[in-house]
Amino acid sequence: MSANGSLASYIRSIPDFPKPGIVFRDITPLLASPDGLSASLRALSDLTRDLRPDVVIGAEARGFLFGPALAHSLGAGFALARKPGALPHKTIRHEYALEYGSSVLELHEDAISDGARVLVHDDLLATGGTAKALCALAEQLGGEVVGCAFLIELAFLPGREVLAPRDVHALIRYEEE
Repeated sequence: MSANGSLASYIRSIPDFPKPGIVFRDITPLLASPDGLSASLRALSDLTRDLRPDVVIGAEARGFLFGPALAHSLGAGFALARKPGALPHKTIRHEYALEYGSSVLELHEDAISDGARVLVHDDLLATGGTAKALCALAEQLGGEVVGCAFLIELAFLPGREVLAPRDVHALIRYEEE
């Protein structure tokens, strides 16, 4: 693991969850710690400030944990992508592949203005499917994805390659499961 060591110390590793062979990276201890939460938000802001986003976009529900606070810190707005039927106004949608099937995200059609600089955010980068879907939604509305930022990256999975050539940033990287 290469990481911001002090932040990584807040991450709990749970073997064989949700199924055998998977090591779940639990961020709830970080969220519960005022120091850990503050340090992670400050580090995410420092990591992405030079991208000068107008909007941060995050997916339900994990992208909602840090996304709005990150947007506030960067002086940007926040756009929320949700599962079908969860948003009350007119939406656009993007269907994307998962390991076993597919999923759909929707975004209000006025959430991102044409030419807006968009930062894609999620707490975890694994296979990259959700983040790639967020990029597609932002670009469908005419936004320019200026980067993707994650609290944790599972570098042994193809997420970074799936998002290429976009600029990918992660605070904590796990090189192996």
